[in-house]
Amino acid sequence: MKRFNPVVSAFLAGSALVVAGAANAQDVKLAPTMTMTAYDTGTAGFNITVGIGKTMKDKFGSDVRVLPAGNDVARLQPVRTGRAIAAGMGSGVYFAQEGVFEFGSKEWGPQPVQITLTTVDCNAGNLGVAKDTGVKTMADLKGKRVGFVVGSPALNQNALAMLAFANLTKNDVKIVEFASYGAMWKGIINNDVDAAFGTTITGPAKEVETSPRGLVWPPLPHSDEAGWARVQKIGPYFTKHLATCGAGGISKTTPIEMANYPYPIYTVYASQPEDQVYNLTKAMILGYDAYKDSAPGAMGMDVKQQTKNWSVPVHKGAVKALKEAGAWSDDQEKYNTALLKRQDTLISAWQNYLKTNPSSDEKKFYDGWIDARKAALAKANLPNGFE
Repeated sequence: MKRFNPVVSAFLAGSALVVAGAANAQDVKLAPTMTMTAYDTGTAGFNITVGIGKTMKDKFGSDVRVLPAGNDVARLQPVRTGRAIAAGMGSGVYFAQEGVFEFGSKEWGPQPVQITLTTVDCNAGNLGVAKDTGVKTMADLKGKRVGFVVGSPALNQNALAMLAFANLTKNDVKIVEFASYGAMWKGIINNDVDAAFGTTITGPAKEVETSPRGLVWPPLPHSDEAGWARVQKIGPYFTKHLATCGAGGISKTTPIEMANYPYPIYTVYASQPEDQVYNLTKAMILGYDAYKDSAPGAMGMDVKQQTKNWSVPVHKGAVKALKEAGAWSDDQEKYNTALLKRQDTLISAWQNYLKTNPSSDEKKFYDGWIDARKAALAKANLPNGFE
């Protein structure tokens, strides 16, 4: 009779895990080199993408170049043209789908963008405000200077949604425009502006916190239903979220009720091959333990924490990977199908609008498209989804 040897058994079990891990890595087929776009250097989105890129190299043998970009068009264009495999987007992916703001120009129109994995962690999104302004509530921002980024209307829409909580509009504040997200936050330190939209874990927010001006985040009390109705009218992609980490003294013991949406949102195009997106998504799922501590917010990439039924559909390749990971349901499939129908409706409306020989004047062209878009969605019994 053979005796049980715990040392040998443990060794064999460990060997089996190593072999299984190696097999899983071999199952992932990535290109030797890949490019992913992200927000500016130093931002949460950039740092998380760098962490993922390192894992792609170390675990799956793919060299990943992370390309920082200052606005949504610059982030999405490389994916659109096939020069990048995915874009680390924010709420701009929703506006690209809807064909509004810069995506309502003749060069763009509604985009068949789809998502893979996203992250929602302990952080949240809000207007970060210089502490020396004395601002304590969103209503206190009346008359203050609020930053906008040229060429990034999605980011600006987020700021307007936050102001709407207190029933404020851009006419109630002083808008100061900047060339990039990073420049806008530097503007707070330089006393060129008082408030800027961002996540609580973004690098620039930490810089403001440690500057002489200091940093505060006006709360968006979740019990204020009227305020939240105004927020979601301007930004329907926002949900209530309790921030428990970030600059400005936010922690589990000093949380703040704020708003959030997934960020970064790793975005691809519907036309990208199912197998390509499947392998990218699978690599992010299998490599999670290697990059989860690489940057603040990266833990939110956990496949078990994925935001369900958001505003943009999931790519079929990502769906396959999520199903394998046990993170996809019949309810999600039904919801995703409805989102795909919305995209089809928007793209069809755009194609029909172009056939009407619209005005060459940019503003008239855009206004005409917005009217055509509204009519097409109403005819399909779909919500406008844009104010």
